[in-house]
Amino acid sequence: MITAGIDMGAKTIKVVLLRDGEVLARAAEVAGFDTALSANQAMAAALRQAGIDRSEVARVVATGAGRDEAPDKDQTLTEVGAAVRGAVHLFPEARIVVDVGAEEGRAIRCNDRGKIIDFAINEKCAAGAGAFTEAMSRALEVPVEELGPLSRNSTQAIPMNAQCAVFAESEVVSMIHGNVPKADIARAVHDGIASRIVSMVRKVGYEPPLALVGGLARNVGFVDSLQRALEIETVSIPEEPEYCGALGAALAAADDE
Repeated sequence: MITAGIDMGAKTIKVVLLRDGEVLARAAEVAGFDTALSANQAMAAALRQAGIDRSEVARVVATGAGRDEAPDKDQTLTEVGAAVRGAVHLFPEARIVVDVGAEEGRAIRCNDRGKIIDFAINEKCAAGAGAFTEAMSRALEVPVEELGPLSRNSTQAIPMNAQCAVFAESEVVSMIHGNVPKADIARAVHDGIASRIVSMVRKVGYEPPLALVGGLARNVGFVDSLQRALEIETVSIPEEPEYCGALGAALAAADDE
C-alpha cells in the first residue's frame, strides 16, 4: 500500500511517499502565496520520482501550519503528532523530540510507545526558530548556510540579551560596530535559539535520548549550542530532518487505511 504525507510548512511544503513503511520519494516546494498549487507541485514531483500515478496513492494525510489548505487530503494531523510519529519511527528510543522549523520550535516528550506525554511550542517569536538565523545572517552579511560552520570558530561565549528578533538584529549590529568577531556573534545567535528551545525541553521534562528534527537540525552551529546547553554529547538527527513531519503524516495515513 502506498500512502502520502504532506507537510504544509510556513516556508516550504514537503511530501513523502511510502510503500509499506519504506520511503519511495521525497519532494519539496517553496510554499509561496498559493499553497495548494505548491502542494500539488510537490506531490507531482514526488510521484515522478517514485514512478507512480496519483491513483496508486491510497491515502493522504496533511500536517503543518497550512494543513487545512492541503488539496486532496483524507485527514489532517497536528505538527506535534506528525513530528513524534516520524521521529520515533526513525529513533524508537527517543523520549524527547525537538522540532525546529522556519517559524516555530517545539519540544515534545513521549513514552516508549511514542505516545505524547507533554509538549511546549514557541509560536510567538521567531527568535526560537529558523527564521531567526536568516535575519541574523543578513545582519552579519554571511550566507545563512555558512552561519553554523562560522560559529564553530568562536573562541568565547557572548550573551545575546534581546528576546525579540527585531531587537536582536539591532544588538548584532551593535556587536559588529564594537568589533566583536563574527564567529562569536554567530555562536551567540545559536546559543540564543538553543536557550529558548532548552527552556521548553525543561518545561516538558527532559528525558534522554533526544531526537532533533526540522530544518534547523541541518545547522551544525545550532546543534552544537543545543548540546552544550543540555550538557549532552550527541543528539539523534535523521539524514533528511526537514521531512520528518511529512514522514509522520505518511505513516499515520497507513495506520488509518
